[in-house]
Amino acid sequence: MKTRDPKLTSLLYNEYINNRDLEGVISLMADNHHFIDSKNRVESKEQMKISWKEFFAEYPDYRNIFHTVISRGNDVILLGHSECSEPVLDGPAIWTAKVENDQIVEWRIYLDTEENRRALNIE
Repeated sequence: MKTRDPKLTSLLYNEYINNRDLEGVISLMADNHHFIDSKNRVESKEQMKISWKEFFAEYPDYRNIFHTVISRGNDVILLGHSECSEPVLDGPAIWTAKVENDQIVEWRIYLDTEENRRALNIE
């Protein structure tokens, strides 16, 4: 049963990430959750729980800031940048979320390039 706008679920998930709230992040991950970025693909909620715990410990200053949020049904596109003292994690990015029943099924991070914007149909 859908009870919350997918944009709000995505923004709440990110708020938990920014606050390094592991229990909050876990509470919004679907059982079939998967995470994808340019170097990683994690296809298990249990494994992602371990990955987030390690990530929060290693990068305590990491934050995502969004300036545009686009909703396409249950798919959400978030444009903005991350801030982190680790240079590879600092800079512009595009996030996508697939939301079902108030849970994040997929959280994906793309480099913010013209090619990725075209592929995601972002103007």
